[in-house]
Amino acid sequence: MTRTEIATLFARRQEASNRHDLVTLMEGYAADCLLVSPMAGTVKGPAAVEQVYRAWYTAFPDASTRHEALLIDGDQVAEMETLSGTDTGGFMGLDPTQKSFEVGVVRFMTLRDGLIVHERRIYDFTGMLVQIGVLKAKPA
Repeated sequence: MTRTEIATLFARRQEASNRHDLVTLMEGYAADCLLVSPMAGTVKGPAAVEQVYRAWYTAFPDASTRHEALLIDGDQVAEMETLSGTDTGGFMGLDPTQKSFEVGVVRFMTLRDGLIVHERRIYDFTGMLVQIGVLKAKPA
């Protein structure tokens, strides 16, 4: 894929993410994909990746991402964005807290034939849990 094709692909993914369009998002993953994230750990295959997205969108029905940067180097892509939402659906089996969060996210991906074969998500999971009131932090 060309750099322009990759940028177009990720623009479509950004739009699909904000619409919570699982069909379009899952079309972007290879059959043998691997996802590593603070929330989900390591999962394999599109069905498992879809469950991660589904759990996220259930807990945070207003979840949205704001694109900040896309770095492309051959088949390697780094995407920086800000993720926000409100815990109105209950996160990880807990009761909804009705509190909002906003965190920076970096996603490192490897593509093969235009599909994501490896994705690593990096974000302040603990900070997000503090923001939504699941964890308490002592003042500094």
